[in-house]
Amino acid sequence: MHAILEVDAVSKTFQIPTVHRDTVRAHVLDLFRARPSRPLRVLDGVSFAVQPGETVGIMGRNGSGKSTLLKIIAGIYSADRGAVRLRAPLTSILELGLGWNPELDAVDNVYLLGSIMGLTLAEIHGSLDAILDFAELQDFARLKLQHYSRGMAARLAYAVAFHAVRDVLLLDEIFAVGDAGFRARCETRYRELAAAGHTVLVVSHDVRTITTFCHRALLLDGGRIVAEGDGERICKAYLALMDSTPGG
Repeated sequence: MHAILEVDAVSKTFQIPTVHRDTVRAHVLDLFRARPSRPLRVLDGVSFAVQPGETVGIMGRNGSGKSTLLKIIAGIYSADRGAVRLRAPLTSILELGLGWNPELDAVDNVYLLGSIMGLTLAEIHGSLDAILDFAELQDFARLKLQHYSRGMAARLAYAVAFHAVRDVLLLDEIFAVGDAGFRARCETRYRELAAAGHTVLVVSHDVRTITTFCHRALLLDGGRIVAEGDGERICKAYLALMDSTPGG
């Protein structure tokens, strides 16, 4: 069986400015001269494959490269080296609110974001009530998004994305949003998608998420995969890594 997703020796480096500017004059002068920077390697030769219908978890300390990896797979970032081979359509739930218009209400934003995620107008129209019900925002459907709390906007984003799912789904801390009721609905929806054969790649710090929902998991540290195996083994390795980290 061919892998539905292959990540082959992917590396990514960002340039981090090294000059501290604390005056208006310094900021203005910097507009006209080169800014010194230092390289920060976020990913270093990461390789793995995901089979159709598999759920793979990714764990690691903050700054280990997890979210950058998902963004490269989603096409938000480009890799400096290496390649990503994706053999099916993809839906990513990474940047909450990306594509929102705060001057529009929730209904108009559902149409906007749904269209960005590939839904037709007919599909959005047919799913609108279900999306608002899922997010528990029926009473706020005509409220402008600029008046939404962060949690309300997050629920709406996840509700739209869960109705726009293609073959492959990328999730970043999906079960950490909202109250217990909303998290339970997310878990139920995830189980439905998994049962239907969708492939899922999920980043999480939550041990329960990795052990409950993932067929296997990867542990990233310093931009590299340092361990791979079943969820329980990787969670133990992650907790040991956190225990060894000052302030972790």
